[in-house]
Amino acid sequence: MDDILRFALLGLGLGALYALTAHGIVLVYRGSGVLNLAHGALGMAGAYVQWELAANRGVPYWPAAACGVLASAVLGVLTHLLVLRPLRRASSLARLVGTLAVFIVLTAVAVQRYGDSLQLVPGKLPTRLLTVAGATVSEDRVWLLGIAVAVTGLLHLLYRRTLFGLGTTAVAENEHVAASLGWSPDLIATGNWALGSALAGLTGILIVPVIGLSVTGLTTLLLSALAAALIGRFSSFPVTLAGGLVIGVVQSELTRFGTGVTGLASSVPFLFIALVLVARGRALPLRGTFVDRLPALGTGRVRPVPLALAVGAGLVLVSVSTPLWADAITSTLVLSLILLSVIVVTGYAGQVSLAAYALAGTGAFIAGHAAADWGWPFELALLAGVLGTVPIGLLFALPAVRTRGVNLAIITLGLGTTLEAMVFQNTDLTTTPGSEGIAVGDQTLFGVSISGVDHPQRYAAVVLVLFVVATLLVANVRRGRTGRRLVAVRANERAAAALGIDVRAAKLYAFGLSSAIAALAGVLTGFRSTSVVFSDFQSFDSITALGLAVIGGVGFLVGPLFGATFAAGTVGARFGDWVLPGLSEWMPLIGGVVLVLTLVGNQDGIGKEAGRRTAGVRHRLFPKRGGTVPRETAEAVTPEVSRCTPLPLHVRDLTVRYGGVVAVDGLSLDVEPGRVVGLIGPNGAGKTSAIDAVTGFTRAAGGRVRLGERDVTRVPVHRRASAGLSRSFQSLELFEDMTVLDNLYAACDRPGRWAYLTDLVRPGSRPLPPHVLVAVREFGLQDSLDRPVGDLSYGERRLLAIARAVAAAPSVLLLDEPAAGLSDDETRELARLVRRLAEDWGMGVLLVEHDVDMVMSVCDQVVVLDFGRRICAGTPQEVRRDPAVRAAYLGDLEPEALA
Repeated sequence: MDDILRFALLGLGLGALYALTAHGIVLVYRGSGVLNLAHGALGMAGAYVQWELAANRGVPYWPAAACGVLASAVLGVLTHLLVLRPLRRASSLARLVGTLAVFIVLTAVAVQRYGDSLQLVPGKLPTRLLTVAGATVSEDRVWLLGIAVAVTGLLHLLYRRTLFGLGTTAVAENEHVAASLGWSPDLIATGNWALGSALAGLTGILIVPVIGLSVTGLTTLLLSALAAALIGRFSSFPVTLAGGLVIGVVQSELTRFGTGVTGLASSVPFLFIALVLVARGRALPLRGTFVDRLPALGTGRVRPVPLALAVGAGLVLVSVSTPLWADAITSTLVLSLILLSVIVVTGYAGQVSLAAYALAGTGAFIAGHAAADWGWPFELALLAGVLGTVPIGLLFALPAVRTRGVNLAIITLGLGTTLEAMVFQNTDLTTTPGSEGIAVGDQTLFGVSISGVDHPQRYAAVVLVLFVVATLLVANVRRGRTGRRLVAVRANERAAAALGIDVRAAKLYAFGLSSAIAALAGVLTGFRSTSVVFSDFQSFDSITALGLAVIGGVGFLVGPLFGATFAAGTVGARFGDWVLPGLSEWMPLIGGVVLVLTLVGNQDGIGKEAGRRTAGVRHRLFPKRGGTVPRETAEAVTPEVSRCTPLPLHVRDLTVRYGGVVAVDGLSLDVEPGRVVGLIGPNGAGKTSAIDAVTGFTRAAGGRVRLGERDVTRVPVHRRASAGLSRSFQSLELFEDMTVLDNLYAACDRPGRWAYLTDLVRPGSRPLPPHVLVAVREFGLQDSLDRPVGDLSYGERRLLAIARAVAAAPSVLLLDEPAAGLSDDETRELARLVRRLAEDWGMGVLLVEHDVDMVMSVCDQVVVLDFGRRICAGTPQEVRRDPAVRAAYLGDLEPEALA
């Protein structure tokens, strides 16, 4: 019992430091909307400044500590002003990578200056032993707890009672409104970055006497702090303190009573992160001054002749290279495979994963045991490592079903760190007798020796061929139906689901393919020597991998080769040593600086610029003839060919509640094939909520929705869409990264169950179906098929949104404010098109629209809502005469609008 209490008290001291670090993360997040993944590195910098001054410069401890705290604060302000503020127009991915770039730069500088060996640093807090309830504990743990409680109280008062705190809260709620009231979001953000980073420095200085001074040890505290901040919802300081204390106590108890399971105690932060994120199932709402702009994507087009020439030249270069250069080529290509896996999951599917090295290590682990324990040859061990990692990758993907963005980055980093602690650092699992790792011996491929030790050129050639094969598979995915689905999910999950795309399946596929590629890289890394050594697979290296992928261009297939050259041990480092001896030692720092410059100057990376210049040269040498997109004509396709499956929609007693507010109260309506039903009402009447409930975007509290004979009340969104319910959105929600043609393809493609596999080898793409050709003609999009969505006018975008919904071949089409922002002439043309969809195509149409003239002119029946309840239903003439409708619209519309 005394041991339990003693380790609990020890855990309170450690948890207090977690809470202090978490407070700094919360401050930065509240002030700027940025989740600072460089927070641990900022604290590490402050700790090293204090140690440098106190140990090497003779400065007294506490003045040196003050200088360390100040250094962290200054670095935090510089991070905001020089990196994050220029990225206000960038995507949330770019802002996240911006903090990772600072992490890379600071850790590279620290390693270059101090190395990564552990330094034992004495502290200044009292260390005499105290007896508490019969348990003995060092006094410094009590001081740490007291400091954490005091800081928590001060922060709570600061942000509740002072103008600065109120301004921070106002900016956190709404930057634009706060700015209109005189608060400067930039000044507020700068102040919070300074204060939050100062707390990071203070925590680093206080924790060094407990865990020792090292670059890795201080930066990896990030996960524990993130777990505490998540428990406090990135807003409450007292709850964050409680979360940090609980994590510290649990870790301490598991250290003492963990039954000898390797890495169990260090996995506690991840377990808390997983529980909080998955249980809440909501993404952390990152703020931005402008709408996110996602990084650009390549087309995935492969030109066979240049590719064959490049591969041939590469094989010749490998064959004539020295062993040192062959080893550098191998390192470059293996790292390029890691970056290629990032392109699949982050570039194409938009899922920010920090698990690349954990999955690579998993592949090496499986293949190593297959070779060492079962005597499998290299070919079978490689295949086992790749295929065996896919299920692990799918486990990593499970949180992606409910989270995305920064949340997913946190949980995948935690998963990877847990895997590293419990498996890769467990010598019982990762070593064989007489070896530093899993002994796999020299390798042969179909009887030919490809040993990376004896024949490095042959091994490099094998790696080159496998890299090209993997890149071609990813290129096929990008060009095919699967790629369009991944990019649709990346751009807008709601719109993708509304078109019948299974968002969950797309995410799982992206993680599965990405994990297979990462595993391939891991096997090739491990088998380049006679033993698979797991120090090559450190989880935090995934941060560097994401940064290098962004440098090269996270959406471009040539990007991995460009990004990999900025890493240590690659061709870029070898060339740097050839030009300037010793330059390779600085490659991590150079890569971090280049990443910062890339984010600020061109977040699309080197790959986009290289592709643009190559295309320019090619077009000058070989002038383009004709269009790149086939201009199928729809003139010969008759409307009868395009008639949809006639299914009626029946809604009975539909109820939607948001907390205690009833948005839709017992709504019943019918939409028959070939008829247009209008749904009108004042602002806030529940019209959009009704559409959301019918299509599955909002869970109905009661009632039934039937499509034909099928009850779809509890059917997921994408299955309702596949069954025949299609919709448009008031905010359009087009796939901005695609052309008009690809937006239409995303809606009309219905790949079979094997498409995710067949697209790897032969990307499927069929001509537009007849009904889509008719829609292209009807909506006037013939000359815009190859145009990016961003180049369209507002009216064209409105028409595309409806045409895309029509391309899904629905039985019932639900249109939410389709005429919003259109001119009178455009509205009349839209009304004609809606009428034709019903009469010529046989669709049932449910039209929600504020333009009452349009509704009355085009609808067969009109349903009127007020405060969620149906107050009238009938023909347009009957609705016009109903006194309840006039009363509901009084003050919202001019009386003559209903006359």
